[in-house]
Order: sequence, then C-alpha cells, then structure tokens
Amino acid sequence: MEADRARENVLASIALPPAWLAAVLLLGRGIASDHDLDCPSVEAIVTATGASKSHAYDVASKIAIVLPTLVRAPGRPAHVPSEAPPNETVDLTRAVLAYVMEHPGCVDRGAQRNRYSDAFRRFILGLRAQHDLDLDSFALGVGIPMGTLKDWLLSPPAPSEETTETAPSTSPLSTAHMQTVIDAYSRWQGSFLDFCEHVRRDLHVPFGRDIVRRILETDGQRKPARRDGRSPDELALRGSFQTYFPGAQWVGDGMQVPVVVDGHRFVFNLELDVDAHTGAFVGASVGDNEDSAAVVEAFHSGVATTGAPPIALLLDNKPSNHTTEVDASLGDTIRIRATPERPQNKAHVEGAFGLFSQILPPLALDTRAGVYEVARSFLGLVVAVWARTTNHRPRNDRRGRSRFDLYAEDVTDEQIDHARRELRELCHRQEQARRTLEARRRPEVLALLDDHFTRLGLLDPQRNIRIAIAGYPIDAVADGLLTFAAKRRANTLPDGVDARYLLGIVRNIAAKTEGEILAETLYRGRLEIQARFLAPLRAEREALRREPDVLRVLLVLVENALNTTSTLERGFWLDAIVETLREQPDADRERRFLHAARLIEATFAVGPRERHDAVRYVADRLVPVT
Repeated sequence: MEADRARENVLASIALPPAWLAAVLLLGRGIASDHDLDCPSVEAIVTATGASKSHAYDVASKIAIVLPTLVRAPGRPAHVPSEAPPNETVDLTRAVLAYVMEHPGCVDRGAQRNRYSDAFRRFILGLRAQHDLDLDSFALGVGIPMGTLKDWLLSPPAPSEETTETAPSTSPLSTAHMQTVIDAYSRWQGSFLDFCEHVRRDLHVPFGRDIVRRILETDGQRKPARRDGRSPDELALRGSFQTYFPGAQWVGDGMQVPVVVDGHRFVFNLELDVDAHTGAFVGASVGDNEDSAAVVEAFHSGVATTGAPPIALLLDNKPSNHTTEVDASLGDTIRIRATPERPQNKAHVEGAFGLFSQILPPLALDTRAGVYEVARSFLGLVVAVWARTTNHRPRNDRRGRSRFDLYAEDVTDEQIDHARRELRELCHRQEQARRTLEARRRPEVLALLDDHFTRLGLLDPQRNIRIAIAGYPIDAVADGLLTFAAKRRANTLPDGVDARYLLGIVRNIAAKTEGEILAETLYRGRLEIQARFLAPLRAEREALRREPDVLRVLLVLVENALNTTSTLERGFWLDAIVETLREQPDADRERRFLHAARLIEATFAVGPRERHDAVRYVADRLVPVT
C-alpha cells in the first residue's frame, strides 16, 4: 500500500497541460481496450482534464510517434569514444611510424594476427605512460587493436610463431644479395622466420631459409642454439677389448658369496676365470679369501678343464693377485693388470658374476655335522653345475653355438705367436709406465710409505699402491697413514681391508683439502671478477642517473636487465630499477612500478617464469614485508 501511494504521489507531481494529460490518458485508454481492461470513456477523460477533444487527439498522435524511439536494447548503452585532440593522435601516429621505419621487422602483419617485437611493445607502453588519453583514442592513434593493447597493459601471453617452411632457393648466390641480407638483419628486430619472408617479399632476394641461415651464421650475426649431440662415451668403449682366439686370454676375478648353515653365516670367495674370446667359464675356486691361493687354484682348475693354460691371464690390481706365488704358478702365462677405473676390462667375468647372482638361490643348510665342510662343498657343487650348464647353453650372439663349441675351435700357430707378441708388448708397456710413475715420485715419501707398510703389515709386492699414494700431497699422505693406524688400534677397520683401503683414505683427505682450498679461492676470486665486470655497468648506471626522463630510464634499465643471460648483470639492472623507483615521490612510485612491470612482461623473448621472477624481484625489494 505504501509503495502504491508513493507511485501515485510521483504521478501527481507531474505537471502537464490539460491537452497533454488528456493525450496520455487517451493513449492509455487505447492500450487498455486492446488488453480488455476497464477504462474511462473519451467524454469522461475530456471532462475531467478540461481539454479540447481535437487538441488532445492531435497531441496523442505526436506522443505515439515519439514513444517508440525512447525504447533501447537491454544492457549498458554502447560506448561512444570521446574524441581526442587531433594533434595528439597525429603525434602518436607519427611517433609509431618513425619507430617502425627505424626498426624494420618490429611489426609483421600476418594473415590472421600481427606479431610485434619486444622492443616495440615496450615502446608502445612508454607512449601510453606519456599520453593521458582514453584507451580508445590511444589505440586508434598507435594503430594497435584494442584487445591487444589491453593484453599488453596486463600480463600478455607469449606470441605464437609461424612455422611454415619456406622452400630453399636454388638461385645462385651473389655477393650483392648476401650483403643485402647481412645489412638488413643488422637492423631487424623481428623473428627469424619473418626476416626470411621479408628478404623474399620486400628485398626481392631469391634466398630460401636455409641459405639465409648459413649466411648469417657465417657472418657471425646469428648463432642459434643447438641441442647437444649424443655423448661419444656411449660407443667409445664398445668393442674396445681385443680378443684373439679361444684360450688366448682369460680374465679372473673374485666374488663374495654368503652361505648360512644352522644359523651360522659363512662368507666364501668365489674365484672365477673366464675366457675373453668365447665367454666360457674355464676355472673356479671356492675359499675363504680373495688371495693368491684363490687365484692359483682357479687357474689350475681352468687348466684341468681346458687341457692347456692360456697365453695371458688378466687380473685386477688387488695386491694379492700379483705376488710371486701367482707368477710361479702361471709359468709361461703372461699376467696382465686390468686398466684402473675401466670396469669394461673385466666385463667377461663381471657379466658371469651377474648371471650367477641372478640364478643363485639362497644357500642355507640345516645340518649339525661339519657345518664348515658342508657349506664349502655345497657352494662348490653349485658353482660346478652352473658353470658346466652355462658352457653348453647355446648363445644367440654366437649363432647358436655354446661356449664349449667356441672353445673347441682350432687355433693356428701364427695366431698363437701373434697374440703372444701383442700380449707381451701390452704387459711391457704397463710395466714401463709403472716404473716411470715410480721414478717421478719423491723418494722420501716412498721411503716413509715403505716403513709404514712394513709396520702395518700391508701387502704391496710391486709397490703399485705405494706409488699411487706417493702422488698425493705429503699432508694427505701423513694424515692418511695416521688415520689408518688409529682405526686399526680402535678396531674400527672393516674386515678384510688391505692397502687399497689406505689409498682410499689418502684420496678422500686430499679431495677434502682440495675442496676447502677451492671454496676459498672461488669466493675471493669471484669477488675480484665481479668487481671487474660490474665496473662498466656502474659507469652506465651513473650516466643514466643524469637522465631527467624517468620513463626513458626505466625503459633502458628493463632492456638491459632482460637482454642478458648473466645472473650477475640481470640482478644488477633489477637493483637499479629498484633504486630508481625508490627515488620517485610517494604519489608516483606505484604508478612507475606498474609501468616497469608492464615493460618487463612485454618482453616475450624471455620466458614467463623469468619475467614473473623479475617483477617479483623488484617488488620484494621495493616493498619489503620484513
């Protein structure tokens, strides 16, 4: 009821002449009769308003014509851009035109969309900061679509590059054409694909993309990033182990195998000899330790299996493998050392151990009589069955022939003599290298090591380990010897360690000392180098400080910060942006910061994450939270 009275009061307050009031009522009467509503008669309306009937109808016809024009579509009314002063839009257009003429390629009009360079986007944003026009007039003046301009003022997405291939030209190269390409690219700011199209379309140079790329790379103007190729290490060592024929060279090594009997755990050493040419398992030994006796027993087992010793036996550098006992048992067989830090030298026996480990079940016996002998015999039986079975198994990589078949091949006397000469030469070179290395070591350090090796009871029959240790600094050698002695007194050395464990201690101490010296050298040296590299940057920054145009200063700082891949230089120029913004009045600081952020985000040559990090870097230091 109160709302109805309010509406009546509003209508009552409308002061209209009698003829106009009667005209409104007459129009309402016509509408009401069309909808079968009750309405007063014409005479009642004329009498009540005191108007002339003819005059009232005349006014009603006029209102009926004007009334439909007052109706508009739902929603906000269409925006009519305000007209900017002609001089300002003309100045904007001239500035953009001059920039495009000075920087060819900064704008490329494609079939579906335009592409703009980072510098051009920053230039437009700089104009926007200088001219206080409404956005429609500004977009019209600079010739940028409204949607694109709004994106630039926010966080623009990365541009998409066309990847349409251009057929390479078969036209002959000419010096004039090549010089035209080189000169044009020195001023080009667009993408490489657009430049290739510009060369053919605008410069009328009949070169394809591949020729343009080679010209620019040869001139040094363009160095595209290339993916690293496959590492040569993948194939460098494949097939590098030279083999001759069955029985020419065996490879021996040991492997620790645990056996549990009635809850008692025993660890045995499995010494295995493998023929390098065929991969056949020729000899094996099961014992307590990987020592000289194990090497000799496995060798004799191989001789008994094959009927003849090999020309050479390759063993790793463990001291127990190179004793006088081993040499005496080998007889005419040449003993060769495995190359240090080259596991592929023993790939044959290592592969055999890997296969053995895969098929070997848990070795556990539940018996109360002679646990040691039962465990040892059980392991020997497993090794014998496994080796014999594997030797007769066909091999796919040898056209279905087994190791037994391959080892039974006939060998000529010429092959034997050739292999013997080369293996002796290899052994001679290794021994000569060892003697040369020993001669280069300081005699006083070797004498110190001799005394401690005797005192500690460490086995090193050919002094190979002592020669290796003597190559480290004397401080590391001394600390290593004393550390080893202390561990022995404290009973903290692992079981079964030998002189190689001492070598590892010395190596680790030397590496730790080297790391400490390296850290100190890196810190001081980098400070010195940093100061040297920052000197010209500081000079350029001081020159910019004298520039009165803040927008110009921010533009240069942003370009310097994002046009470098150096972390040092980028941090320097971002700090310069922070300093420049701090010097601004409080009322202008936020506006200047947002302008600098737009310039950063408009640099599409830098990835989104790097752009966001740069904006965050400036914001964190400009407005610190803690």
